[in-house]
Amino acid sequence: METKMKVVIIDDEESAIDNLCFLLKKYEGVSVVGVARTGAAGLKLVQKAKPELLFLDVELPDMMGMDVATRLRGTVDWQMKIVFYTAYNKYLIDALRSRAFDFLLKPIDVNEMEVVMKRLLLDEGDTSEVSAPRMVLDEDKPFMLFTPTGDLRFVRPSEIGYFRYVSSRKIWEVALSNGSFLPLKRNTTADQLCEFDNSFVQIHQSYIINMNYLVMVKENQCIMYPPFNLGEELMISKKYKKEMMEKFYQL
Repeated sequence: METKMKVVIIDDEESAIDNLCFLLKKYEGVSVVGVARTGAAGLKLVQKAKPELLFLDVELPDMMGMDVATRLRGTVDWQMKIVFYTAYNKYLIDALRSRAFDFLLKPIDVNEMEVVMKRLLLDEGDTSEVSAPRMVLDEDKPFMLFTPTGDLRFVRPSEIGYFRYVSSRKIWEVALSNGSFLPLKRNTTADQLCEFDNSFVQIHQSYIINMNYLVMVKENQCIMYPPFNLGEELMISKKYKKEMMEKFYQL
């Protein structure tokens, strides 16, 4: 008999619960085993149901979702991942600091849910197992980027091939795996971008690459894996070559 991944939802908003349950119905490998509408009730439910996945609202009537996560950290002795969700993205950093697996904004977008579930399930053909769920951040942990208009984008290192500086606009742009370029707010610096993930290495005053997509270096040009192998000539300048090559040989 196929073992389904048990899901618990802690949320006080009825419509949000209904929407989340509806979205989860398409995944045959998961089963919602319980719903709690307060933090206190949620703590008890988690201990009783022992879910592998917890959807946790950030704002609850009796406590913050981050407080629930903190209390669970000392009592959960099985494999479990937490996905925070809320209508307010101002809680994103707090959620990540609380060791969330992921973060969703209300109303939950179908495509965003798909991204989270694909990360959780080993593959679409086998939904009976969960890939090493623990209450820690995933290696491909998401981080925030801000656009020139102040909008927030939530991205993962695996979605990024490189950053390029557009001197005519005096901004950095990020090349995404879907083929688009995302402009970043004007005061973003190269040092800040490199700090997001240790795979981001500056190769030129105008370029920072994701080393995980680097195939080889040929005549000071970085040859990248698809989909970042066309269009852009990612040249290494003398100033950054030594550090970049040291990083390359560490891979």
